[in-house]
Amino acid sequence: MNFDFSDDQKLLQRTAREYLSEHAPLSVCRAVLESDGSYSETLWKGVADLGWLATSIPEEYGGAGFGRLEMAVLAEEVGRALAPIPFSSSLYLAAEALLCFGSDAQKKKYLPKLATGEAIGALAHVERPGVQTQANLATTYAGGVLRGAKVPVADGDVAHFAVVTAKADGGTALVLADLAGVERQRVESIDPSRSLASLRFDGAPAEVLVAADKGWSAFESLLDRAAVLMAFEQLGGAERGFEVTKEFCLGRYAFGRPIAAFQALKHRLADLYVELQLTRSNAYYGAWALENDSPELTTAACGARAAACDTFDLVGQEMIQLHGGVGFTWEYDCHLFYRRAKWLGAALGSGDQWRERLVRRLVA
Repeated sequence: MNFDFSDDQKLLQRTAREYLSEHAPLSVCRAVLESDGSYSETLWKGVADLGWLATSIPEEYGGAGFGRLEMAVLAEEVGRALAPIPFSSSLYLAAEALLCFGSDAQKKKYLPKLATGEAIGALAHVERPGVQTQANLATTYAGGVLRGAKVPVADGDVAHFAVVTAKADGGTALVLADLAGVERQRVESIDPSRSLASLRFDGAPAEVLVAADKGWSAFESLLDRAAVLMAFEQLGGAERGFEVTKEFCLGRYAFGRPIAAFQALKHRLADLYVELQLTRSNAYYGAWALENDSPELTTAACGARAAACDTFDLVGQEMIQLHGGVGFTWEYDCHLFYRRAKWLGAALGSGDQWRERLVRRLVA
């Protein structure tokens, strides 16, 4: 079985990498991190003009009509650039939820705007520290309105609408809420180049996306699909961090030779390379399962997500260590990768949570 991307998909990858190399160097991520902004509006407009936001959206809803493999390719490149844009919230979560569960009217309302970047979507699920479960969900939906609070919500301060999990009719429903009149406040994050916010729903109008009897299973399915795409974004960031570290070790000299020539560093770089290849293998398996709507997606997504969390986190730590005395300084870019690894590692639940989910599913 061939898990490799096609020639057309590899061309898309090269084109995306060239564009981001020119328009999204690490200085763009740093500029957003050091400012009061939530994302780079210039970069967001640029990727929208290139049609990236329309990739997996069908043509009848204003999209390009490609598949999830093309989205995975773009996710990896967005990750490589540490692009400070709400790409994952809008496409892996909001767009996927609409594509999988939305009515025709809901798709016509939201998808064309997501495809052009006119609208930004988000997922509002977590309400408290720890693991958010169906049992401890407090937000409610009744009579067409939402009541409760969600925090943190990725890109919630800039999103135009959100897919919200809420108690309803004895179960858990997925509902769509317009955020125009919702009270929201930005909260501090380990990675200010990707924003988080608290949302308070005090009678906010909303409409049902998935009814309460099927809402939780739909939510878990949505997380599986998003986990695969997020794994590619994490893989891209990890691979770029590894490359930056390798180049630094090759260019820094001690005792008359590059520090990369010393066995202690050589072995650590080799270990990182092996981890990256294993993570890529898991991500490719997840992408195959996602593209083909395979029943194996429930386990493939867990493996891809857990591996990607571990590897990006390891690269972030080793990057700082292998840069030596300058690795922790603000001027070097190591902390940008470390921050993004931590942010992405918590975005859909930790790697440990995904490993537990994998065990439960294998046992079942």
